[in-house]
Amino acid sequence: MVVIDTYKVSINQKMKKVLLGILIVVILLLIPFLTKDRSSLIKNFKDINPKDLSYTEVSFDNTTDNTKLGGMLFLPNEKDSVPLIIFVQGSGYSNRTNTWYLTLTKHLLDNNFAVLLPDKRGSENSKGDWKGVSIETLATDTEAAIKFSKTLPNQFTKIGVIGMSQGGWIAPIVANNQHLDFVVNVSGSLTNANVQLEYEEANNIGYYTYNFLAKPIAKMTVNNLKKKPHIKALLDFDPLPYWKNVSIPNFIAYSEDDTNCPVKLSLK
Repeated sequence: MVVIDTYKVSINQKMKKVLLGILIVVILLLIPFLTKDRSSLIKNFKDINPKDLSYTEVSFDNTTDNTKLGGMLFLPNEKDSVPLIIFVQGSGYSNRTNTWYLTLTKHLLDNNFAVLLPDKRGSENSKGDWKGVSIETLATDTEAAIKFSKTLPNQFTKIGVIGMSQGGWIAPIVANNQHLDFVVNVSGSLTNANVQLEYEEANNIGYYTYNFLAKPIAKMTVNNLKKKPHIKALLDFDPLPYWKNVSIPNFIAYSEDDTNCPVKLSLK
């Protein structure tokens, strides 16, 4: 006579259902990880090297905190009676081979603009350290670049700044403090730093999972990011009050698919 332990059979069936359910969930979670396009949009830019462009090495001092800064001065064929644009670097380390900056620099040169591309403090030929430094302190580096540009022998018709990404936070500060003819913001958020950080982190996580999961996960991971010195120093910053005081001509450019800048909130 065969005795069947119905209790054990029932438990085994339940375990199989649980394991099957877990397997289905894992497969569903892996779908976006395996199928989403995570290639960089910068691949669409033509690769430009500083050596492809003619420039002069420059150096100047930020007398506010005695920081020695370096950079590259690009001049078009017509070296005088042209406008000068001073770049304001984005977040992180600045690299002279950055295609984003060089592509725009070449475009400006081709359209008869002079360009001053300073090395961010703590990067390339600039001394100091950008980590843990406030936006207001970084702004003094750009102000030093503006003052330096006015000592150059070239006769520039106009002088303005173009803030790239996080540089778009710095641009309105210097526009308030220095005499400029225009100010440009490319992909710099008009929200406060906390909102921008959560938006960027949600998109970073969203590359690997579903958007509805990315947002709550981002709220948790952002708490850890806020403890890092280079992020902690920015958390209280809000660019909007500075922009409200900008009285010179200004231009703000956004891309609707920007994963770092909350465009809709900024436009609002």
